[in-house]
Amino acid sequence: MLSTKAYTPEQVAEMLQLSKNTIYDLISRGEIIAKKIGKVYRIPRKSISFIFTGLDSDLNQAEQIDQKNLKKITNALKESRKEMYT
Repeated sequence: MLSTKAYTPEQVAEMLQLSKNTIYDLISRGEIIAKKIGKVYRIPRKSISFIFTGLDSDLNQAEQIDQKNLKKITNALKESRKEMYT
């Protein structure tokens, strides 16, 4: 039998003595990392322990910065290629 490695927002709300709405707000702000599977979010067990250290929020923020920088780099490459071949 598999041990629980992920929880629903409802389970996390009960564990942390918070409302379900608060958990969903934390997910939408990126303070809790969750994966939507079908119509239900699943929250990895590790994500719950990181709630208290802020690591998930920091990782999410770094990922967003990486995505933003990737777009800038891609655009710069496109412009460079245009200049080279025109």
